[in-house]
Amino acid sequence: MSVNLKLVEIKKSYLNVKALNSISLELQGGKIIVLLGVNGAGKTTLMRIMAGLENADCGQLLFNNQHVDCKAIRQLSTLVFQKSVMFSTNVYSNLSYGLRIRKVPKDEIKKKVAEALQIVRLSGFEKRRAKKTSGGEQQRIALARAFLLEPHVLLLDEPTANLDPNSATIIEKAIVNKKSVDRIIVMATHNLTQARRIADEIVHINNGVIVEAAKTEDFFENPKSEVSRKFVNGELEF
Repeated sequence: MSVNLKLVEIKKSYLNVKALNSISLELQGGKIIVLLGVNGAGKTTLMRIMAGLENADCGQLLFNNQHVDCKAIRQLSTLVFQKSVMFSTNVYSNLSYGLRIRKVPKDEIKKKVAEALQIVRLSGFEKRRAKKTSGGEQQRIALARAFLLEPHVLLLDEPTANLDPNSATIIEKAIVNKKSVDRIIVMATHNLTQARRIADEIVHINNGVIVEAAKTEDFFENPKSEVSRKFVNGELEF
């Protein structure tokens, strides 16, 4: 049976701006769910709440039908940001950090790090200084670091934004490779071509509201919402 994450009536405001307005959504493991929307639609705010980095003003999160607070969801989720942050050490230390604090044996860490680097096509990078690698390589390192934690909820905020096509393709393939019934993958993007290529389901957010949630083919071929139709056709004004 696949894992399940439910968002129930999630609301979030910053001063007088409603970032999210009564978001309700159910996410299943074994799928890549893409959050689509223009910049400022509420995608990142929603992901930060799912990662336990911010509290919602009201509403609740349920994981496998059990209520989870911020602390609990942080144990289940990992968020990879659009701009990755590297420690001032080598690639191996960056990747092994999360496993070391979990007291994973050294031999097992070495094996897992090598496997993670292979997935993101960076085998042999262990001794390189992480901050000296290219932007695309750093994003792949950040993705490998997230994979090593084996989260039940993997959150990706514009993971290929401003990257070269080769790095973007490697990242997309790595994400698809990590689909599993015990893992929910949620990716935010405004790249329609990418969403169509890798998403199993699309959730379209506009002005902090879910406009439409559908299977990818249905969303692109026959959007039920006029706002989604305009978004797909590049006609949405904002």
